[in-house]
Order: sequence, then C-alpha cells, then structure tokens
Amino acid sequence: MEMQELTITSREGTGKQAAKRLRRQGRVPGIIYGGVAPEPVSVDPRAVLRIIHGHEGTTQLLTLKAEGGNGAARMAVIRDLQFDPVSEHLLHVDLQEVSADRAITVRVAVHPVGEAVGVKDQKGILNLVLHELDVSCLPGQIPERIDADVTPLHISELLTVADLRVPEGVRILNDGGQAVVTVRPPMAEEAPAAAAPEAAAAVTTEPEVLTERKPKEGEEPAKADESKRAAKK
Repeated sequence: MEMQELTITSREGTGKQAAKRLRRQGRVPGIIYGGVAPEPVSVDPRAVLRIIHGHEGTTQLLTLKAEGGNGAARMAVIRDLQFDPVSEHLLHVDLQEVSADRAITVRVAVHPVGEAVGVKDQKGILNLVLHELDVSCLPGQIPERIDADVTPLHISELLTVADLRVPEGVRILNDGGQAVVTVRPPMAEEAPAAAAPEAAAAVTTEPEVLTERKPKEGEEPAKADESKRAAKK
C-alpha cells in the first residue's frame, strides 16, 4: 500500500468548545492511539480528504509528520473518520500508530475482477456481498485491495472467502465459508398485461312469445281470434 503523508499539530485543549474553535480555524481535532497514552492532535481536513479520495476500503497507511519538522516521522493508519450528518464536513479523525515489525488487523476492500459467465451469457446480476475483509499483516504488507475473480461464476453460484487469493504475508480473518460474491437470477420480467376480456358472448334472445289476447268484455270469441291473427301479420 502506498504511504501518504499527513502533517499533525499537537493541541492542548480538549472538549466540545476547543473542537469548535479548531474548526473555526479551518482544522479538525484528532487522536493518535497506540502510544503510552492517547495523543490529541489537530489536522487539516482538506489534507485528510485528499488522502482518502479515490481510496478503496477504510484503512489507509500514513506517515505522520509533526508541524515544523520536529521529531521523527511515525507510521499510522486511519482508524475512524467522523462526519457531520447534515453538512458532511469532517469533524474528527482517529489515528493508530503502528510499528513496521508488528502485525496489525485492518480492513481491505474487495474488488471484483472479470465478467461473470452468469452475467455475460445468462443476464444475471452480480452481487458483491462482502465489500471489505478483515486481514492481519505487517503495515508494509497491507494490500491496496483484494481481487475476487468472478469470471467462472454462473447464476446462483458464489465465491467464498476461501476461494480468494491473497498476497504472501496476508492472512484473512473472516470465516472461509462466508460468501463474497454471488450471481443472482435476472429480475423477473413484469407479468404480461391481462388479456383484454373477450367480447361478451352474444346474448341469446328468446323468441318472442305471443300470448293469446283474451276477449274484451262483450266481445265474441271469433272476433278475438280475428284480432289475434291480425296481430301476427
């Protein structure tokens, strides 16, 4: 992993008010762990943002230099960054000093490599389940990322932690059976719109039933029959 350089300045005051004063001055508070006691410092937030810009994973190896060139350079990693949830401005930095000859535990990004068969030929969807891995190694051996070759994966197949290849001196701490990448089946196509209802079946009309007209009061039956025959014409 390429080492970045960060200039630090010792700070005296601690607490919310001191932190606010620092931010008004264009700096942010930080803490360096790993020594005899936590060391309060301040840093330029723009320098921190430049260091993490475009970097995969949450671990970044740094060379710490005191402002004014006082003291020897030290090696450290960024352990935590706190941002304002509304403005997204950097608020605080946690650093851990490390030794070149002592292994540390860090998180390294997983980077899919290749095009899965299940995506290319079967229209599946690549799903990165594990974005980072916990690894143990010497500070100088921290990899920039760990590549995961997804080329042979078909739909419903997965790549596990045990399938990954890591550089010499790097040990993955995650469980070997943990899924790293899978290929999901394609999204179900929308069900076709319901077929338009068939034209209503023709209504079968019953033949008109002509009932015999009853003779009017005082009318002779014969005349009634004549009226009935006239109605049929």
